[in-house]
Amino acid sequence: MKKSLLIISIFLGFQSFSQNYSLSDFEPKEMYNSIRLNYLMVHQPVDKVGYGLDPKMGFVGFNYNIPINDWLYTGAGFHGAITGDQGGLFTLGVNLGINLPVYKNIFFDANLHFGGGGGYRSLVNGGGIMIPNIGFQYKKNNYSFGVQYTYVNFFTGIQKNDNVSFFVEIPSLLRTSSYADAQKQFTIDNESKDEFWQKPAVKSVQQITFDYFFPFGNSRTDASTTPKYKPIDHTLSILGFEYQRYLTNNTFIYAHVDAMYGGLTAGFMDVFFGAGKNFIETKYVNFFGKLGIGAAGGRIYPEGGLTLYPNIGTDLKITEKFGLSVHGGYHKSLGGIASFEAITAGFSLKYYGLSGGISHPFSKEKITKIKTQGIQISAQNQIYFDVAKFGIPASDLQLIALKVNYDLNHRLYIAGEASFAHKGKSGGYAHGIFGLGIKSNKFANDKLSLFAEAAAGVAGGGRVDSGEGVLVRPTLGINYHVSNDFSFNIAGGQMWSPFGNVNSSNINIGLSYGLSILNAKN
Repeated sequence: MKKSLLIISIFLGFQSFSQNYSLSDFEPKEMYNSIRLNYLMVHQPVDKVGYGLDPKMGFVGFNYNIPINDWLYTGAGFHGAITGDQGGLFTLGVNLGINLPVYKNIFFDANLHFGGGGGYRSLVNGGGIMIPNIGFQYKKNNYSFGVQYTYVNFFTGIQKNDNVSFFVEIPSLLRTSSYADAQKQFTIDNESKDEFWQKPAVKSVQQITFDYFFPFGNSRTDASTTPKYKPIDHTLSILGFEYQRYLTNNTFIYAHVDAMYGGLTAGFMDVFFGAGKNFIETKYVNFFGKLGIGAAGGRIYPEGGLTLYPNIGTDLKITEKFGLSVHGGYHKSLGGIASFEAITAGFSLKYYGLSGGISHPFSKEKITKIKTQGIQISAQNQIYFDVAKFGIPASDLQLIALKVNYDLNHRLYIAGEASFAHKGKSGGYAHGIFGLGIKSNKFANDKLSLFAEAAAGVAGGGRVDSGEGVLVRPTLGINYHVSNDFSFNIAGGQMWSPFGNVNSSNINIGLSYGLSILNAKN
């Protein structure tokens, strides 16, 4: 009997109880964030290598920055090669910068980007990268453009160059509340008191994609494969993630990332940004088309990186929140000696969201039921011990990681993570994983909590012997809560590749920021 009562008590302790709240109970906060797109021409170290190398590489960046105060900001950035012969070179890192007024609409801007990534290992070695920028910015109505002196420094390798870079910046407003308000629900009954939230919600779609590439034409492998330069005439298996944000009721912009897990030695990756339109839309069925442009490469013969990806498909909406999609497209490298091209086909699992407001953004229909969605964003340094590699000895590996936890209730959450190597002679290694986590109540005067995660995904690059890329990683960890929104965390676990030789223990150390957003419950 005592054992039964204990089990029931433990079970109830992990449950979330619904309670109705007033919207005025939540202290709102507006985050005036920004998206910065930058471009730089990088001169290559042709005099330091014994093989052919294009003298210039076009390098583009996508940065999401968050103000800390009126003059200091932080954020994260992603860079990739689009011209030259380094298609497949990608980096991920964090930003810290200052922005000060000079005269009227002109501002002084300086920042430092630190991260990891790479393509050609002989050029970047471990993959660590630092990019300092200093220059000026012109602002008008929260939009801006600027010019900076930039120094791209893969400090673990020989790829280093300074030049002038250019950027444009667009605003990204986010309405939030404290993470302490997460996973609460309420009915809107007195809107006059809640003017802050009297704004339209954002319509969005998030989806996990499973695609198959059918290469043809002059597609072939690079020098890192065995045998070298072999024509690619078989199916490649691709796992991806996509975020869509609607501008009108039937048009949207999107960001998409893929990684290969079957067909070649792991290491292929692509990133796209684009726009789409729903041409025929009913309550349950939708036909769409979209066009993306971005960067791709890895394990295929050197390309510039710039890639075009048109796509069409149909959606089947199963519930208000979930749906299935089937789609097909054409993946085409622009430029390069051997242009990679493939017909694509696949399916997606879709989640439809309305967040950040209390009315539909296009129909203006009032939303009566709302819940606060808890989200935690983390930056981590990860250490993996004695990682197996092919062609070179096993060694420790350090990665920089960006991680997002999406709460399902007060205890369970979905975790997504992208990590790039910055130390350990494996520049170019990266992995993307998804999983399920569970966390405890706070204890020790609400300063500590425990968590456990089981995750899997794809990985490759940098001669890490992950086979065709499938990766599994369970972890256990502890949080130290500095406040309701900020916490430090440390975790340990094991990472292994079922079809490769990686079997490595790991330690992850990070800083997390939590927030709540409004999610509609129609």
